[in-house]
Amino acid sequence: MSTLRFHALKTSMNRATVSVQENPKRSEVFGSNVFGITAMRSSLPKATFKNLSTAIEKNQTISRDIADQIASAMKEWAMTKGVTHYTHWFQPLTGATAEKHDAFFETIGPGDSIEQFEGNQLVQQEPDASSFPNGGIRNTFEARGYTAWDPTSPAFIFGTTLCIPTVFVAYTGEALDFKTPLLRALHAVDDAATSVARYFDKNVKKVSASLGWEQEYFLIDKSLAAARPDLELTGRTLLGHSSAKGQQLDDHYFGTIPNRALNFMRDLEKESILLGIPVKTRHNEVAPNQFELAPIYEEANLAVDHNSLVMDLMKKLADRHHFKVLFHEKPFAGVNGSGKHNNWSLSTDTGINLLAPGKTPMSNLQFLTFFINTIKAVCDNEELLRASIASASNDHRLGANEAPPAIMSVFIGAQLTKVLGELEGVTKGKLSPKEKTDLKLNVVGKIPEILLDNTDRNRTSPFAFTGNKFEFRAVGSTANCANPMTVLNTIVAKQLIDFKAEADILIDKKGLKKDEAIFNVLREYIKTSKAILFEGNGYGDEWQKEAKKRGLSNNKNTPQALKIKIAPKTVALYESLGVMNKTEIEARYEIEVEDYINRIQIEGRVLGDVARNHIIPTAVKYQNILISNVRGLKDIYGKDFKKYASEQLILIKDISTYIESINSEVTAMINERKKANVVTDSIKKAEMYCTKVKPLFDDIRYSCDKLELLIDDELWPLPKYRELLFTR
Repeated sequence: MSTLRFHALKTSMNRATVSVQENPKRSEVFGSNVFGITAMRSSLPKATFKNLSTAIEKNQTISRDIADQIASAMKEWAMTKGVTHYTHWFQPLTGATAEKHDAFFETIGPGDSIEQFEGNQLVQQEPDASSFPNGGIRNTFEARGYTAWDPTSPAFIFGTTLCIPTVFVAYTGEALDFKTPLLRALHAVDDAATSVARYFDKNVKKVSASLGWEQEYFLIDKSLAAARPDLELTGRTLLGHSSAKGQQLDDHYFGTIPNRALNFMRDLEKESILLGIPVKTRHNEVAPNQFELAPIYEEANLAVDHNSLVMDLMKKLADRHHFKVLFHEKPFAGVNGSGKHNNWSLSTDTGINLLAPGKTPMSNLQFLTFFINTIKAVCDNEELLRASIASASNDHRLGANEAPPAIMSVFIGAQLTKVLGELEGVTKGKLSPKEKTDLKLNVVGKIPEILLDNTDRNRTSPFAFTGNKFEFRAVGSTANCANPMTVLNTIVAKQLIDFKAEADILIDKKGLKKDEAIFNVLREYIKTSKAILFEGNGYGDEWQKEAKKRGLSNNKNTPQALKIKIAPKTVALYESLGVMNKTEIEARYEIEVEDYINRIQIEGRVLGDVARNHIIPTAVKYQNILISNVRGLKDIYGKDFKKYASEQLILIKDISTYIESINSEVTAMINERKKANVVTDSIKKAEMYCTKVKPLFDDIRYSCDKLELLIDDELWPLPKYRELLFTR
């Protein structure tokens, strides 16, 4: 094999990782590196702690005096743990996190200095950050941008740095990050859901959206990954023939976790627990060297921060364990890709999960209200929900055999389908006494308390009800959860506002009782939302045809999917709830289109480079060996040499054919890139990269993968799938 590949394999086989000991009582150290409730209560004066708690609960501004006291206490607490720097930690529109570290150290005179951290440094900073994507909101020479403290997400220690979660906005106030629109959407759904929840309980003052994410990922030996330019630069293998053994035996799924991976997981969980991330579940996923991590549910904003932080942690700790962690949705052809299921629900400050069936007819009516309104929100905004998970990398996964299709649909199970069917059958208008009784006893009253086990799971559904929550299964593993969570909470907030307006009209103007009004509105929603409900196989061709009949969108690629983001109805939706203004909406659209173009462009360049500078030279080298062999046989056997060299001659011809194909296909790809690059309209450019450039990747890969089967294994320059996926 090639020298580079040999050394990579040899290094990987010699890896020895130190066993990481797990603390049997995680509760004792949970959140030790977080300036959370416990640390604040012990560090702050009682009055200050109370003012901060009230400000967080009621979304109020924190005064400068209070901020100074918090900053001072935060600094002292951090320094006892060896912290020397602080940073405003934010999530720009790159998909990664960002930070600029400043030392507590300050000079106060010649030869004199102190450690200082004041309220203004806590609350706001001006990091410049002019090179982050902004979608035309600001020019490079208008670089001023601000980070502002988000007190609802506690500060934490990462290494020797105090990290303060913040929003990131332009000088003119527009959001330049993922967090700001999410916070606005969460505020909108809180107001809307609280208003509706008070139909059932006047004591409800707040409703919080919860999120439980499931992070899938691959662990690949660091040395092997370093020998693959495609993995290093794009996060996925742009070529590589399938291993003889892949996942077809299902022997990796839920199997014994390999020791080396387990040591990584233990280290990751230890660090996560210290950071207050309630990690709960770890297991092998379906594909070889694929794994999953899942936490206990949290408030959505905090959960989003924790997912971003975990991904940062995983990269750092993977390096320590001589791994490279792959978050790409489809890093390997022929085996399952990775997703990030987003489990979402709504809960009141009185401790009620609004998407959990209850013990009484009234609590089940409350459940049905939020359940049906969520379905209606998805039905009316399915195209926008699809756009929220669109990316160049997720395009490889959606519709494959391990992921939901690009068509958005909702799975609710046979029992709830029956319940909705019965509710739909109620006559229009004021309910008769018998119908009231039937609804209470036969429909609402019979929804079981434990709904988790009365229906099977549908892995082909992108948006499924799973007992007491909805699981948005189509979210990609590289995604920032804030994007789909902003959309989901926004559309549900708008739907709940509309629902309450309709119900109030029936109550105030039509004289209906509250229950009757709610039933009347919900019944109509069931009728108008039936198109989005689907219980069958989302992979089947029949569903594609049926979905088209129902009027559902089927945007199979990102350029198609993103267009809805700037549609007039989308702009009106966001602006009506104050989640984003038109400038912010259009900026995000431009950023996502540009990101798509750049990623496909980079992949094309890397693929062309690897094909021409790695694969073809190796093929020529092996071909020359074969030619020398044929000449030797001719010297020995004379005119009869073909009898003994027939296989070699076929190999020489086949190699020449594939070399020619690769060269012509790479040239064709480069020419298509050149055509696309002169197009000024971003969406047209993205469509050209999608339909003209990207399809040529498969042609180039086909020829390269054929050569992998023909060329001597000792010469092949890149680690193969069997090595990447089965080196433990």
